[in-house]
Amino acid sequence: MQKINRSLALAISVLLTATQCSMPKTENETKPALSNKQLNSTFAIDEYTYARPAEAVITHLDLDVEVNFASKIISGVASYHVVNKTGTNMIILDSKGLEIEKVTLGDGESTEFALVGYSQYMGRKLEITISQSTTRINIYYASRPEAVALQWLSPQQTADKKSPYLFTQSEPCLARTWIPTQDSPGIRFTYNAKVRVPKGLMAVMSASNPTEKSPDGNYTFEMKQPIPAYLMALAVGDIVFKSIGPRTGVYAEASIVDQAAYEFGELEEMLTTVEKLYGEYRWDRYDLIVLPPSFPFGGMENPRLTFVTPTIIAGDRSLVSVVAHELSHSWSGNLVTSATWNDFWINEGFTVYLERRIMEELYGKSYTEMLMVLGYQDLQATIEYMGHENEDTHLKLNLAGRDPDEALTDIAYEKGALFLQTIEEAVGREKWDEFLKGYFDKFAFQSMTSDRFVEYFNKELIGDDKELAAKVSVNKWVYGPGIPETRTINVSERFAIVDQAVASWENGASPSELGTEKWTTHEWLHFLRQLPSPLSEERLRLLDAEFDFSNSQNAEIIAAWFIHVISNNYKKSYGKLEEFLIKVGRRKFLSPLYKELAKTEQNKKVAIEIYKKARKNYHAISYTTIDGILGWEHRYLGMD
Repeated sequence: MQKINRSLALAISVLLTATQCSMPKTENETKPALSNKQLNSTFAIDEYTYARPAEAVITHLDLDVEVNFASKIISGVASYHVVNKTGTNMIILDSKGLEIEKVTLGDGESTEFALVGYSQYMGRKLEITISQSTTRINIYYASRPEAVALQWLSPQQTADKKSPYLFTQSEPCLARTWIPTQDSPGIRFTYNAKVRVPKGLMAVMSASNPTEKSPDGNYTFEMKQPIPAYLMALAVGDIVFKSIGPRTGVYAEASIVDQAAYEFGELEEMLTTVEKLYGEYRWDRYDLIVLPPSFPFGGMENPRLTFVTPTIIAGDRSLVSVVAHELSHSWSGNLVTSATWNDFWINEGFTVYLERRIMEELYGKSYTEMLMVLGYQDLQATIEYMGHENEDTHLKLNLAGRDPDEALTDIAYEKGALFLQTIEEAVGREKWDEFLKGYFDKFAFQSMTSDRFVEYFNKELIGDDKELAAKVSVNKWVYGPGIPETRTINVSERFAIVDQAVASWENGASPSELGTEKWTTHEWLHFLRQLPSPLSEERLRLLDAEFDFSNSQNAEIIAAWFIHVISNNYKKSYGKLEEFLIKVGRRKFLSPLYKELAKTEQNKKVAIEIYKKARKNYHAISYTTIDGILGWEHRYLGMD
């Protein structure tokens, strides 16, 4: 049996009086919210969970916890309704770094449990003894300060610099570091939660949320739609809410909430657009929360409350495709979910495709063509880096015991979207839209494997049409490397004009002669990507003097500019580069910049000096990646 750390035992014991009085007195008070179809579905084999859902599975969570900023611990009780399908005497959950004090059954009787084994990416197996009649288990636990899913921020790391902040990031399989659970994308459950936080702070979750602060710091939540554990989310901070539309709004710190409300002012229109294309929005509300800069991703599609980075607030709504992407997850990913991380493209490829359909409806085809070309450029770069025959360029992956975070590449996103775009062109948009709408309806709140999708696609769209089958080549896309020759060709007339400007620049034109007055972010990105290399210090100075790239408030543009700054050793902008790397924690920007710095010994030394200051501001998801790029060792921080 696993024994709890003494210091954490005290943290949990304080809660027992508060939580036990609110615990259900019988095993029958909370019923599973899943349908019989969902309960009886076949579970895919997921190598990143210890759970055996075909034997005993969780269906509903009642969470009752306290958030302690002083100790950087979340502690309390996670109570699950369980369905014992086979009469087994054990249910297995996932746990990584959690301290388990005790486990009781629905009637309050203690039961045996054990934390068994250890795997780097899976943590430990939580084995709980149950009987054939058990329908409820109550797990009294505490997280640890180093829990990977939790980022605890000091006031200085926030926008307003007045109060501490906490946010979670549970994807891909990090929920188990702050809640004991069956942590697999193929296992769904509903949940209610009670969360206690310091007075003056607001708590929000991937659930129904408050719009005002609670005077006593106590909050209650309900998520009535079943979700997988990676969509469990919590944020706590000095935040306020501002409504955007009847079903939409934004949470942020007070100093940026107005900016955010303007930036995302088209949210309700986006929501209506997707509904017209692919059917009813099934999650009641759709709100956003703008997190501090250390958030490692552009956005995270936590149901009802998307978490987004402040780096998409550009002041001109030019980066809202990130929001369109996260909204699209309400259909692809959250509604129909990849069964395992090997099937991650089922989430992301569909979502990128839907995102671009939204942007086309709102901003026109020429705008979306730019997004497609930029995406294809990213895909080409990724495949060139990985190798054209690398199995990791397949849509269906074989992660084989590696970090599931390795699934989060442009292959899932851009190759997946290009595949779906190729299908659209082969079968026609009207027929393809009808297929997608039916797909989301038929498999709503269920998981999907690559194999199951291929089977369904062949049955519903290909049939006996051999010519169409050859035109699409579904097996080459899903099970083969690289980009199949059947791909659609993306071009952009607006980028052709940018290419002419680049050619003029190479032929000696001054920056003021390039005709950039009406360019959007996407044209600027294409321009920066197409600039020749190397560039002289004088040429870089002329560009920066005309366009003020080094002081850009647009994170996409300044990050693309800094690649040239580093590769050409343009020392004049290294101070701005350092400011950016210290402030921003989004891995999309950090990784390419640190990689570029690491290419020469001189710049790698610069990178290490910057990283000594910046690392503490990064989420573990980001700093783990940068550690690998720089060959980081603790001695750099004087920790040994």
